[in-house]
Amino acid sequence: MKTAIAVRHLCFEDLGSFAAVLAERGIALRYLQAGVDDLSTLDPTAADVLLLLGGPIGACDEQDYPFLNDELRLLQGRLKAGRATLGICLGAQLMARALGARVYPGVAKEIGWGPLQLTDAGCSSPLMHLDAARTSMLHWHGDTFDLPEGASLLASTDLCRNQAFSWGDKALALQCHPEAAWAQMEPWFIGHSVELAAAGLSIPQLRADSARHGPRLEAQGRRFFAEWLEGLGL
Repeated sequence: MKTAIAVRHLCFEDLGSFAAVLAERGIALRYLQAGVDDLSTLDPTAADVLLLLGGPIGACDEQDYPFLNDELRLLQGRLKAGRATLGICLGAQLMARALGARVYPGVAKEIGWGPLQLTDAGCSSPLMHLDAARTSMLHWHGDTFDLPEGASLLASTDLCRNQAFSWGDKALALQCHPEAAWAQMEPWFIGHSVELAAAGLSIPQLRADSARHGPRLEAQGRRFFAEWLEGLGL
């Protein structure tokens, strides 16, 4: 049986709609909790696909969160071996750092719903399903990164040029959240209440926007993820 490992940093920031795609394809999913499970003993090449998910800490916060060093080593081994790897939000920032790129605060927090602007390379990739003509996208990050050497830029937004990149033919990183399942957004509003208040954002508005855009993103996100897996032979 094919296997997937998803490393999550918050229990409510899970694989969302992507979990059903793995199940439909007969891929067994195992979650590991960063800071709880020992990632230092994990074989970087063991799973058929590795997914690193989002969280509120920074990719350069290893002084406060030493387990980030284990995640970076895991990614470096994984990428060197050419194994299928997907990073989302913090996971994408860790991938960029593992590839030698700089990670740093963006010009502003990007939280809420808005379109992706795909590059030509993005339009020719599974990200075509996430194009602005097909869906709005959930954004939830404050940091960004430089494009790693050898990477292909796939998508941007007005606030964040490097929204998505591919590296080689089996590694993909996205600052945004195509995995978001709209019916599971309430824990995000609760868990990130301090961040949302500090940013001056309206939770009722975010809730209304999620109800309006979420179902479409969920459908398109599943199409994107299924096509990416298909391209990897999974």
